[in-house]
Formats: sequence, structure tokens, C-alpha cells
Amino acid sequence: MGRGKIEIKKIENATNRQVTYSKRRNGIFKKAQELTVLCDAKVSLIMFSSSSKLHEFLSPNISTKDFFDLYQKTTGIDLWSSRYEKMQENYRRLKEINKKLRRDFRQRMGGDLDDLNIKELQDLEAKMNSSLVAIRERKYHVIKTQTDTHKKKVRNLEQRHANLVLNLETKLEHHDGIVEGEGYYNEPAHGTSSLYALRLYQNHHPYLDLRLVD
Repeated sequence: MGRGKIEIKKIENATNRQVTYSKRRNGIFKKAQELTVLCDAKVSLIMFSSSSKLHEFLSPNISTKDFFDLYQKTTGIDLWSSRYEKMQENYRRLKEINKKLRRDFRQRMGGDLDDLNIKELQDLEAKMNSSLVAIRERKYHVIKTQTDTHKKKVRNLEQRHANLVLNLETKLEHHDGIVEGEGYYNEPAHGTSSLYALRLYQNHHPYLDLRLVD
């Protein structure tokens, strides 16, 4: 029973398409190798899969450059000159772009203005005004961000300070006396209430100054 005829069209299933490519690629390479041996032919095959993976076959004893040189000699097409001309054209284009950018930079710095007409000067002024607006917006954004960060730090420090003061006052309310000099000062036995004033000094070396107010 013979194999069924395969319709020549794109295989939609990606897995089947890859399997078919691999099998037929190997078959083509085998035929190319047979041609090289049987007929002493110079064969070059370059193939790219749908995923742009390169596969190539080249007859022994000939390099890729030699093969293209032989192709140019036979067809009369100078591949390298064409490539060189394209590279030169690209170089000239990039050189012109660089020249314009340098001139634009000098003009923004106040130079090379003598050859500009009124319309070109107006366009340059508009560009500089637009750039100035963008710079100012960025500057104000940076200032606002720094200010908000500073305010947040100040609020955090104030909150920490308030919590410390509250904790100290709470501890003093439950203490029988305060340290004065080298001894202790006890509260009066007659039930007279005493007011403790707390003053917090903050400098390079913060310290507490506790005083008794009658």
C-alpha cells in the first residue's frame, strides 16, 4: 500500500511543521552530499526555519567566501561592492544626523545664529521655551518631593518626641521621689501635691533636667 499524497500547503500545527522541516532538511542535505560525491559538484545550502534558526551545508574543500566569490565571477554580480555602497550610504546618513545634532546644540547655546532667518529663529525660540517649561516642571516636582519627605521626617520626630515625654511623665507620676544631687527628694508627707516640670533639651548630647516646682 503506497503512501497518501500530501497536499502542498502550510502545515498549521507547529509541532508537525517542525518535525516535517527536520526530516526534509536532512533529506535535502543528504541529496546535496550525494551530488558532491557522485558528480564532484560544489553545493551550498542555506536554510532558515520558521524560528529563524540557521542550517547550512557546504561542499568540502571550499569556504563560504570562496563559494560567493565563484558566484560573483559566474553571474557578474559584485555582492561586496553593493554591500559596501550600502554601508557608505548609511555612514553618510548618520554623519548628516550627527552634524545637525551638533549644530542644534550650538544654537541652543547661543552660537551659529547668523545664518538663521526669522522663521528659524522663532522655531528655535519655541523649542527652547518648551525645554524650559519641561525643566521647570521637573525642578518643581523634585522640590515638592524633597519637601514632602522632609515634612514626613519632622512629623515622625515630633511623634517620637511626644511619646518619649509621655512615657517619662507616666513613670514620674508613679515614682516616690526624684533624684537631686547625690540623694533622693521624697514627696511631702502632708499630702501636698507636687508638680514635676520636665524640660527636654536636644543637642549633640541630649539630656533631661528634672526640677521640683512647689
